Amino acid sequence: MIWFKDYTADFLEGLRNANMGEHLGLELTQVGDDFLEGRMPVDHRTTQPFGILHGGASCVLSETLGSVAAWMTIDPDKYRAVGLEINCNHIRAVTEGFVVGRCTPLHTGRRTQVWQTDMFEEATGKRTAVSRLTVAIIEQGTLSTQKEKIVVER
Repeated sequence: MIWFKDYTADFLEGLRNANMGEHLGLELTQVGDDFLEGRMPVDHRTTQPFGILHGGASCVLSETLGSVAAWMTIDPDKYRAVGLEINCNHIRAVTEGFVVGRCTPLHTGRRTQVWQTDMFEEATGKRTAVSRLTVAIIEQGTLSTQKEKIVVER
């Protein structure tokens, strides 16, 4: 197991309250020894004007899974995991049902991590997209210190 603690999908569900994941109906469904899985509905919240899954929604699924997975590998009392870069290749249009994402590590270093999310149509198992997320591991307090510095400098 690559996780810092023995996390469960039920525990992780609490992380999506009052944020983008909750807004889009994203669920964290399975924690494996080296993967995190979640699913997202294809509905009015996640489609573009022409009725197919919005590419940005696929990126939200990938970034949510990758950021949570990166956080699961670190001591959350000392560090934070923040996204640096994301890319996504959209392979197949989806118009209904659910998209499932499975996120696995490509690199889990001390300061950076790279996570790949493979996305599939839940009903057919057909690949819909693949995404790669690069995450920075920073010390707790780093972001708030930077925010305070910006306010002081203004």
